[in-house]
Amino acid sequence: MNLQSELHKAALFQNLELLANQVVEGFISGIHKSPFHGFSAEFAEHKIYNVGESTKHIDWKLFAKTDKLYTKKYDEETNLRCHMILDSSASMYYPEVKNVSINDLNKVGFGVLAIAALMNILKRQRDAVGLSVYSDNYDFYAPEKGSERHHQMLLAKLSEISLHEKPAKKTETYTYLHLIAEKIKRRSLIFLFTDMFQTATEDEKLFDALRHLKHNKHEVILFHLLDKEKELHFNFENTPKRFVDVETGEHIDLYAENVKEHYESRLSAYFEDLRMRCAQYKIKYVSVDVRADFSKVLNTYMVERQKFL
Repeated sequence: MNLQSELHKAALFQNLELLANQVVEGFISGIHKSPFHGFSAEFAEHKIYNVGESTKHIDWKLFAKTDKLYTKKYDEETNLRCHMILDSSASMYYPEVKNVSINDLNKVGFGVLAIAALMNILKRQRDAVGLSVYSDNYDFYAPEKGSERHHQMLLAKLSEISLHEKPAKKTETYTYLHLIAEKIKRRSLIFLFTDMFQTATEDEKLFDALRHLKHNKHEVILFHLLDKEKELHFNFENTPKRFVDVETGEHIDLYAENVKEHYESRLSAYFEDLRMRCAQYKIKYVSVDVRADFSKVLNTYMVERQKFL
């Protein structure tokens, strides 16, 4: 990446809170007749009114807009704890982006902004959030808290990650998911952002680590981040190219067209196995194209939050 691109990238992520707020406001404004319109400082969220409940906390203004009854759910009723886990290994810094923008991010940039957007919503709803970052080390851990100081600390860390110039070469998801699972003591909603590309790890061990996250009755959502055009469908110009493994340094010279069909078949089989294992362990699996917008991540959060509470 050239200097101009680096400066552009730094400018984009220097105010991650503002960027996350823009993502969330854009998402909320796009929800038709949504109970999530108009977050207020006085309450954490809305919930559907059930017949027989007290009418004391019905939001009549929202009723006028939606013709549906919702009640305000106050701070003391909300005890959601969320823990964000981000893979920050070298493969997550693919693809190399020339003109970094909110619509043109690599996998780690997408993960950073998605987590910041979720944190924005959690902050509005008075919920506690924690963060773990791993690669070839357990790089960062912060327990679930809801204070403004804690929120700003996490944003600063995420901004730092997005600007790394020399990310760790290896990925040790197996090792560090086990450690993270042991640290999260109280029942939480756990979001894992990773491309699931590992360095010399047996699939079975990786699946065991995912299953460990489910202990203590946690709910786990795996956001599987990919640049689908390149990493799944292997759509490259059919000219001689050198493909380099960013984590091991190994390379191979070939014409993309010669291996495209076999490559996509093998990778699709691995992803299908991953989906099946997640279903077996009752982990929510969500495939996310980093070339798309953030609505899939935020919609998933909204649905899973309602189930969790």
